[in-house]
Order: sequence, then C-alpha cells, then structure tokens
Amino acid sequence: MNPATCRIGVVGGGTMGRGIVQLFAVAGHPVLCYDALMDAAQAGVDQVLALLRRSVLKGKLSAADQAAAASRIRVADALAELADCDVVIEAVVEDLGVKVELFRTLETLVTDQAILATNTSSLPVSAIAAGCGKPERVAGLHFFNPVPLMKIAEIIPGLRTRAAVTETLQALIAATGHRAVVVADQPGFLVNHVGRGLYTEGLRLLEERVADVPEIDALLRDAAGFRMGPFELLDLTGLDVSGRVMESIYAQFYQEPRFRPSSLVAPRVAAGLLGRKTQAGWYAYEQESTPAPGRPSAPTRNTVAPGLRVWIDPAADDRRAMAPLVAAVGGELRGSPTDVDLILVQCWGEDATGYCRARGLDARRCIAVDPLPGLTRRRTLMQTVATTRAARDAACAVFGSDGIGYTVINDSLGFVVQRVLATIVNIGADIAQRGIADVADIEAAVTLGLGYPHGPLSWGDRIGAPRVLMILENLLAASADPRYRASPWLRRRAAAGLSLLCPDPER
Repeated sequence: MNPATCRIGVVGGGTMGRGIVQLFAVAGHPVLCYDALMDAAQAGVDQVLALLRRSVLKGKLSAADQAAAASRIRVADALAELADCDVVIEAVVEDLGVKVELFRTLETLVTDQAILATNTSSLPVSAIAAGCGKPERVAGLHFFNPVPLMKIAEIIPGLRTRAAVTETLQALIAATGHRAVVVADQPGFLVNHVGRGLYTEGLRLLEERVADVPEIDALLRDAAGFRMGPFELLDLTGLDVSGRVMESIYAQFYQEPRFRPSSLVAPRVAAGLLGRKTQAGWYAYEQESTPAPGRPSAPTRNTVAPGLRVWIDPAADDRRAMAPLVAAVGGELRGSPTDVDLILVQCWGEDATGYCRARGLDARRCIAVDPLPGLTRRRTLMQTVATTRAARDAACAVFGSDGIGYTVINDSLGFVVQRVLATIVNIGADIAQRGIADVADIEAAVTLGLGYPHGPLSWGDRIGAPRVLMILENLLAASADPRYRASPWLRRRAAAGLSLLCPDPER
C-alpha cells in the first residue's frame, strides 16, 4: 500500500468525520464518506465543500487546490461502496458495541490488505480489534476537533496490530502535515491522559477554597502562560463531556489517585451548567464567546502608613528583587522578624501557615510569595489562616508598586501554579516511565494537542527537576494524598542531575 495514493473511506458524517474527509481530500487522497443516517453523509460533504470555498476567500487555499480537493470527495450511498478503500476510518458514536459491529461488517467488504482505523477517544483499541477476524490490521487513529487545524493525530496500535499498519498510518498522517504520535493502548491514550493535571488540580484548588474560579484561571493564564485556565476550558469543552472523560480515565486506571475526579462536577452537570453550549457554566455567557464575570482587577497602588517595617526571610529565593519594592512604598527593611508590620516568605510545596509554625514566625503578619521563576505577568500572594487585613494590604501595596499583576489567595500547599505545574510534569514523567509514549511524542502532544506553552518534561526542566520533586514531596508529606507521589522518572533524573527529556539507556 502506497500511503501517498491511499483511497480513504470515512464512516460518519458528523463533526469528526467531516474534518477527516477535509484533511485527506486536501492532502491529495480520494475520499468516500458514508453515514448510516439518511442524507447525513451528503450534508457532511456539503459542509466540507463550503469550508473549502471559504478557505479560498480567506486566502488559505488556491482556487485550483480547492477544486482539486472537492473533486476527490464522494458520498457513498452504501457501506459496500467502501470495498476498494485502502484505509477505512470510523468516526461514529462512542459505543464499543456499535464500533465492533461496524468493523465486523467492514471486514466482509474490504480487501485483506485494507487497514481499519477507529477514531475512538476513550475506548480500548484492543477491545474493538478483538471483535474482528483479523485484529492485526486494526489500529486507533484519533484526531482532534477541528481536524484540519489541530495538527496532531494519535496512532494507537492494539496489542495485536502489525507494525506495518502503524508505519503506514504514520506515513499517511505525516503527508497531511499533521504530527503523528504513537501511543500505547492505555486509558486516555496520550493527550487526554496528560491533560488530566490541569483539570483535576484546578478543581481541587477550588474545593479547598484557595481562590475563586476567575482567580485560578487568571493565575494559570497570566502567570503560567496557558491560553485558558481550567474552568474556561471546561466551559469550552462542556462539563458533561469533560466530566465523563474524568470519570472514565479514573475508572480505567483503577482509581489511580492522580486522576481522581471532583465532587464539584456532578451537581453542576445535573443543574445543566455545562458551559458555553448552555450559556452558563463556571461563567455566565451573555453571548456565546463572552464570559460575563470580570477578571481579577489590575493592581492598584495601595497606600501604606509611613515607616512600614518589613522583614524578608533570608531563605527567600527573590529576596534581592523584593527589597526595592519595599523601598518604593517607603518601607523599612528590618533584620529580625520581631516587631515588624509585614513578614515576607517564600516556600515550595508548603503552605504559609505551616511554614510559619516550623520557623517560629508570627503567622498574623506573614504573606508568602510564590518563588516560581518566570511569573512576570502575575504574582501570587498567599495568606496564612491568621494573616491580618493590615498585613495583607501592606503586601498588596508593596507588590502593586511595579505594575505587575498580583492575586491574593488563601493558604494552600504549593500555591496555585506550583501545584498545577508539578502535577502536569509528574503525569508526563509517569507516561514516559511506563513507555506509553516516547519523550518527543509526549512533548508534541501537549504543545500541539493541548496548546500548552511547554511540554511537561521540558517544563519540568525549566523549573528544575529537584524543585519539582521538592514541591511534590512537600505536598505529599503535608496532605498524605498519594496523588502527589513522585514518578520514578522524575525522582531518578533529579537524583542523577539529568534532564527529564533524557531517555532511558538502551537495553
């Protein structure tokens, strides 16, 4: 089979099926589209043709290329018309029984050399293949919506899939301009697996009342560089859909604590607060694309009484950077934490109250500042359970003096950004440890499939593997929650001084 001239069959004329048809037609392949619902395939193809015409108007496609792509697309009136296809991709309802029955029928129609691919996002590929007489030619080929724009596809070999099938699909995807990542047949595959950290830890922070929804989103967007915060993303994808994925991955991993869902989700789904599609979710939407609630406001230059006395913990990573901010508001640095108005500390994976107790500091006058490097657009100021209003307002004045945004949160193990990033890095490291995907594919899946600014392992290197390990160990020690136990991949590379991108030695 020549991947450059494959005849492609697509079963399903819905959103995913239409995107797959468009992708392969533009890449030069003849494509047949079939749907069991009357007129659904024709409606899907008509939408693809309209999108191609729109691409010409936008200058993204030449008129000649549009006409050529359109000429390659044909509607199949019966499943039997796919008999001559080299690759058949199903994009039907996410139901194991439906997919198995479809593949059994396709086996009786296509040639012995044809590849059968499933676009499943959550079902085990090996379970789908097990219903076939030739499971060795079945593989997962998971695209993301919108297919032409999301430049990544997961290739998931089943346990019996021939290596040649995987290789053919890799070449086929590469020719479309998308990145193919090969993933073991495990729950969530790669993108949905590694993406759990942002959602589950964001929900956990909300459960603990560390901050409210807009504040958590703002910190992860502005400070960490995510395009959207976890609650904005949940509203975009739909809480009903994301909730099912969270439950499914947790169950398929036999209640692995790293993927534990939140009890906050079910009541909101029952109430119909699903997100943009219902005009109300974590945010209210006056229009489809506009959240009604405001973002955390920009800092103001709070005034403080003259002679503010401040002690900065000598162990603070940013001690030298904080001192000029104190001076800018007329504050006086003191050499002792006694008889001062404000105590500034920094910690990794700890909460401010615990930090004060361990060091004999007055928690009433203490504010902890996240020392994570690179937080140049928004700082996090963390109160202890006892911090006074006067101490909080003094800290706001100090850290509002240079125009960088800040968010004040309640006491939290590991702040907000530390916790979320450490969780993402740890999940990525465990995927590498288990061989679910190789390092390069993990990084590509996160940047292309999730749109994160960095892959989890390179993000870990930017923070520093020992620092990430310290955050997790402190989280685990204080919470006794096994969700924070460190992956061996992270622990060993931190101990050896190696990059998290460093693969295991050849055996």
